Amino acid sequence: MKVPFLDLKAHHEPIRQQLEAAIAEVIDCNAFAGGPFVAKFEGEFATYCGARFAIGVGNGTDALWLSLLALGVGPGDEVVTVPNTFMATAEAISYSGARPVFVDIDEQTYTLNPNLLEKALTPKTKAIIPVHLFGQTADMEPILAVASKHGVPIIEDACQAHGATYKGRKAGTIGLAGCFSFYPGKNLGAFGEAGAVVTNDPELKTKVQTLRDHGQNRKYLHSMIGWNARMDGIQAAVLSLKLKNLDVANARRRAHARLYDELLSGIDGIVTPSEAPCGQPVYHIYAVRVKERDRVLQRLAERGIACGIHYPIPIHLQDAYHWLGYRRGSFPVAERCSTEFLSLPMYPELTSEQIQLVAGELKVCVRSSSKLHECIA
Repeated sequence: MKVPFLDLKAHHEPIRQQLEAAIAEVIDCNAFAGGPFVAKFEGEFATYCGARFAIGVGNGTDALWLSLLALGVGPGDEVVTVPNTFMATAEAISYSGARPVFVDIDEQTYTLNPNLLEKALTPKTKAIIPVHLFGQTADMEPILAVASKHGVPIIEDACQAHGATYKGRKAGTIGLAGCFSFYPGKNLGAFGEAGAVVTNDPELKTKVQTLRDHGQNRKYLHSMIGWNARMDGIQAAVLSLKLKNLDVANARRRAHARLYDELLSGIDGIVTPSEAPCGQPVYHIYAVRVKERDRVLQRLAERGIACGIHYPIPIHLQDAYHWLGYRRGSFPVAERCSTEFLSLPMYPELTSEQIQLVAGELKVCVRSSSKLHECIA
């Protein structure tokens, strides 16, 4: 039996007729760019998150970028974030004109280490972007305390954390703004690219709305230089339908994670994810840590188990950011984790038989890899 890393066909097939009907409605209304379907989803997603506003945009990168622009972040400014995230977090900072400044992560949660945050702040710091990695929120309370002390706003990168909570609050509603991606493989995924900004701040909401539509407050009246970052009507219709099932899907992911935990507990050479006591993760990714990761990955693939790596090279070591001056050793925890992370199959439609197979094959591969390493050493 082969186990895919992600199975969107299994995800969509049970609701295929509903999805086709939702898309047909958009076609019948000819509401393709922005419009009523986007407005409907914005209201539903804001309610789901417990926020006053949600602004649909083209993708998660747009959400981060436009949030920074709405805060007035620009050339000469600095924005603090983590190095173990998808490239989009840093790209958004760069395209706002600011300089990314990185802080190492906590080795248990893989999110921004609050104890290191204050040292990274300077008079040039204009925002902090904690990343809720793999579906687990960063420890926001101490991060908020540091941010408040220095008067720096927080933008949450919640692109992997749809429905995750921190002390009872939904991810994306704890800082000034929260940014989401609805890339197809996310916990809440569209049929292409889409994203959203959630906020309780009416001024930020208005600015993001204006920026996403070429800087227009009204058609052909441009109050600022904006961009084309509107959400498509078809994506909004799909997201409205799938949002109804998000909590059930997240509960299944959590159940899968518990089974993985049980099957892999106490196995030498495998570190399973830790759940922070202050929140409830939604397991967009179930990433274990193993030595000889690349060899284990290859052996699993040979056995029909598709896994992933999130992310193999931290941003500060990417060629695109060599000019920042960071070197190997600058952020040791993030660097160590990047060589050990192995993302196992994780999606709501996984069966217990598939999970047992993945766990069993992983144990075999880790043990054989360890023996080979001992022989070579």
